[in-house]
Order: sequence, then structure tokens, then C-alpha cells
Amino acid sequence: MAETEQQSASSPEDEAPDAGTAYIIPKKEISMVPDMGKWKRSQAYADYMGFILTLNEGVKGKKLTCEYEVSETVEKLLGLLGTLDRWINETPPVDQPSRFGNKAYRTWFSKLEQEAEALVAAVLPAEKAAAAPEIAVYLKEAVGNPTRIDYGTGHEAAFAAFLCCLCKVGALRISDQLAIVFKVFNRYLQVMRKLQRTYRMEPAGSQGVWGLDDFQFLPFIWGSSQFIDHPTLEPRHFIDERVVNEQHQDYMFLDCIQFINEMKTGPFAEHSNQLWNISAVPSWSKVNQGLIRMYKAECLEKFPVIQHFKFGSLLSIQPAKP
Repeated sequence: MAETEQQSASSPEDEAPDAGTAYIIPKKEISMVPDMGKWKRSQAYADYMGFILTLNEGVKGKKLTCEYEVSETVEKLLGLLGTLDRWINETPPVDQPSRFGNKAYRTWFSKLEQEAEALVAAVLPAEKAAAAPEIAVYLKEAVGNPTRIDYGTGHEAAFAAFLCCLCKVGALRISDQLAIVFKVFNRYLQVMRKLQRTYRMEPAGSQGVWGLDDFQFLPFIWGSSQFIDHPTLEPRHFIDERVVNEQHQDYMFLDCIQFINEMKTGPFAEHSNQLWNISAVPSWSKVNQGLIRMYKAECLEKFPVIQHFKFGSLLSIQPAKP
């Protein structure tokens, strides 16, 4: 299934738009449920899904600790995420009556709002500097909501969209595939977990025990792909804490499970029912295909998630080219 879709969609080797590109500040286009058809037919949907699936293919059977190229752009992105991390240290939580949604998060977020364009401009090649205001919007959307002090899969999707845009302007290349997931996305996850812990962020639109995870989805897709054709580890093993503790440095999926085990108490089958069910699936390739289907149905085709997605020149609401 993934293979056929990949052909028509965008991937990190896409041509960068020419010098005459008019960049635009992305804005919301999906304001009512009937608009969802426009999204599913859009170039943005094709490009976004193509990007996710290309990376899914790229990480297949590979460990986080394997050898891969780390380009200058990837180093700059790690620097950007390091800056966001440092700002958390500089913005401690404030004393407040309610346990959740610490208001210091808003202080942290306002710093990002002020600096986002400069941070993105520093990552882009000089001749693509004009794209910074457009791409910076996705970075600001990727770290949670300052009004509700929550974070969910829509914010995670904005970070993937941010990376997709960097590919579309040629800042990231096909040779960066493994580093995009294993270095950049992994570092992003660490920073998001630190935000969630430090400011006690609420899960956005969480389905409780019926959702896959309170906050993330993509690392489970890419993480299950890492396990495809693994000689010994099967889906049933990820609920074994010993396996998780020994192997989480190598596998994104197990790293997510470890974070859940740290954050939640009680039987795994109760607090993470969907993941418990997945552990009964016989093979990792079936898990991977099922998660891609579930991601489309539960995230990309849900109006409450997509109403917040923004469209510009790089991720366009225009119908996909046939």
C-alpha cells in the first residue's frame, strides 16, 4: 500500500522551488467539516503523506545507533532544538494552584514566537532566506498551544510539516533521511517530553485509554518500521519491561514505551489499551501498515486536528497534481 502512494507524493528528493517562488504566510483553510475533502485532495496532503511514507521506508530495519550521514543542516536543526531545550531550563514552572498547565509555558512560548523566524533563517541556505517566515509558522505550531497549554498529534504533525518544508526548499536532502528521523525528530521528542513534564501540559484531544498515546503518533509508525524483519524481537516483546530497558536506545518504539511506563502507573493493558492490543499482532510489517491506516483515520482525517493545520506555498491547499 505504502509503495503505491509514495510514487505520486513528495519526498525529500523533491526539487526545490525555483528562485521566483513567492512564499506566503500559511493560514487555516479547513473551517468546516465539509472542507475535509479539500484537504484530502490537496497537494499538501499528498506531500505530507509522501514525506511520512518515504521516511518510513528509509528507516526500515535500521537501529537508532546505526551509521548515517549528518549534514550541516541537520547539525543546525539540532542546535535550534538545543536552544528550545535551554529556554525550558531558563523558564522554571511558577507556583500556581492548578497542577496542570503551568503558566510559565506561555513565557517559554512567547520567546519562541519572537525568535522563530531568526531560528529558521539560521537553518536555511542564504538563497532561501525568503522562506523563513513561511516555514517558521510550522515550528511555532509544533510545540503545543499557549492558550490551552496542551500538546497532541496535530502539533507533532506541524513539526513533520516543518521538516517537509525544509526538504521542499532543498535545505534537507534525500541523503538526510535517517538523520531526519533518528537525530532531528528524536531530539524533538526529547524536547517535547521535557515540555510536557516541566509544564504539566495536557494532552490535546486525548482519547484517554482508547488513543494510541496521549501525545505522539509518528514515532510509533517509524519505530515499528525499524523492527521489520528483526530476527528475534516480535510485537509481543515490547510489553516486556526488560526488553524495553535493554533496547530502548536502539529503537524509537521502545523509547516511547519506556516514557509511557515512566509517566503512567497501573497495568499496561489498562492505561495503554491500544498498544496492548498491538502487541498481539503477529508481525512488525502488519503493525506498521495498521498504524499508517490508523494515523490517517485518527489524525489526518479528523476535523478537530486538521482545522488547525496551515497552508502556504510549500504545503498548498490546491488540488494535488494528477
